Amino acid sequence: MSQELDLSVNLLRSILWQYENADKLKALILGQQEWINENHTKFWNDWIRDVFNLKTANAFGLAVWARILNVHLTIEREENLDDVFGFGVEHENFENGGFGVAAGAIDNVSVEQARKMLLARYFTLTYAPTVPNINMILEVMFGEGAVYVVDSLDMLYSTYTFNGEPDYRTRELLKNVDFLPRPAAVGVDFTILPDDAFGFGSEHLNFENGGFTERRYI
Repeated sequence: MSQELDLSVNLLRSILWQYENADKLKALILGQQEWINENHTKFWNDWIRDVFNLKTANAFGLAVWARILNVHLTIEREENLDDVFGFGVEHENFENGGFGVAAGAIDNVSVEQARKMLLARYFTLTYAPTVPNINMILEVMFGEGAVYVVDSLDMLYSTYTFNGEPDYRTRELLKNVDFLPRPAAVGVDFTILPDDAFGFGSEHLNFENGGFTERRYI
């Protein structure tokens, strides 16, 4: 996702051997070299930070990556009539204020939501979905120690464990978008460990975690 690039430009290399003693020409080129050193390098460093590197890209850069990776940076919310208060078949309730969602909706994701979606897609296209590889990209997406995956060894589910309650934007993705990296045809479930989870060691082992954690399925 990022690599070291040599951004240096040596304009003096463009001087032909016939003009090596042309002091005025060399002084002019040296002046241009100073401008290149300041502006050329800054331009490419900014471009790498804002576009090329998925881990640091801004909204524009993420939009470019979305086109490259064919990812729709939206959350589609299904129609929900079960919780809608209203009267008659149209659920008329004074403009539906605060009572539910009577129609589906498509919302744009935030910058950090987009970054997680694109990192997951990039990983899916470039790495084998092994447990060590998935844990590597989870560290990039969520931070060191925030999330880890365990294979159920039955080709049914990969279990993602969150060490603490995810922020509300991450919960939106977990609820509405199938974005977590996983092997093909393998389902996803996730467990959220509270900050004060009882257990032993880094994985909070406490006799199969009975009653101390919350498991949710996608």
